[in-house]
Amino acid sequence: SSMELRQSAGPDTAMVILAFLQTDCRDPELRKELVSLRSEFNLGRDVNSNGPTTEADDGDLETDGHPFSPAMMFGDEQHYMWPYLPVGNHEAAQQIAAELIGIAEQFERSVLARATANLSRKISDSQCDQWNRCLSQELEWVMTHITIPQNLPQEQVILALTLTLLKGVCQKAPKFLKNLFNTALNYIDLRSTG
Repeated sequence: SSMELRQSAGPDTAMVILAFLQTDCRDPELRKELVSLRSEFNLGRDVNSNGPTTEADDGDLETDGHPFSPAMMFGDEQHYMWPYLPVGNHEAAQQIAAELIGIAEQFERSVLARATANLSRKISDSQCDQWNRCLSQELEWVMTHITIPQNLPQEQVILALTLTLLKGVCQKAPKFLKNLFNTALNYIDLRSTG
């Protein structure tokens, strides 16, 4: 379930992915899916809105009745990807998403467009449990077809490319958002713990 994924990858990762996907999102169907996803993950506000929603971070109890304590749940894991992201800080998530978008914009658009089309086709023809492999294959292909500036950490590049492919597929097929979001969370979690 999504709560299990949230607990394994951490709310910070989910917030950054969501902020990345919401940035400059103009497709009404995708925006609707993002609102639903944000609500499902209780991730607060839409980066394109002017204020907090009713789901803003309020320190409520989790579904099991215990207070939510990221330190208890995640230990140091959450600091692997986001060493400077205070838990529940939507502004920091937006800033990281903007940095990742900036990284992704440095790469050849035709390579990313081809990889997005390939990924879209592959996931359309595959079961959800195969999507992680599909994503991994496309990322490997992209990495062999781009030049990565030496000043960019490879993990940030991979993260930026992962989210760029995710967003590209979801813009064409918003119905894939929730499953792709979960796939990306799992993929990022595997990279950060493996």
